[in-house]
Amino acid sequence: MPARKKKPAKARAKRPLDSLKYEVARELNLPKEVFEEGDWGNLSSRQCGAVGGQMVRRMIEAARKAIAEEAAAQAIAGFQSGLGLPLETERDTTPES
Repeated sequence: MPARKKKPAKARAKRPLDSLKYEVARELNLPKEVFEEGDWGNLSSRQCGAVGGQMVRRMIEAARKAIAEEAAAQAIAGFQSGLGLPLETERDTTPES
């Protein structure tokens, strides 16, 4: 008997993506059947594509923001170490006198 496999990452990402999908659909003023019954069958391909496109735009923007924040944090840490200043984590753990 084959070993059990873990669920793929795609399955774990389903719930957050669904909530994003419905949030975008609300903002695009799609019919209420979409929210109440989850019925996407009466929508045109263009409407469904608009939801997907907005979802991708938001995910890209979130990734860009995360990358920018990480780069800024690394730059600050680099400046602090170059100036001989304690890093944020070192300041938090230093006992006060």
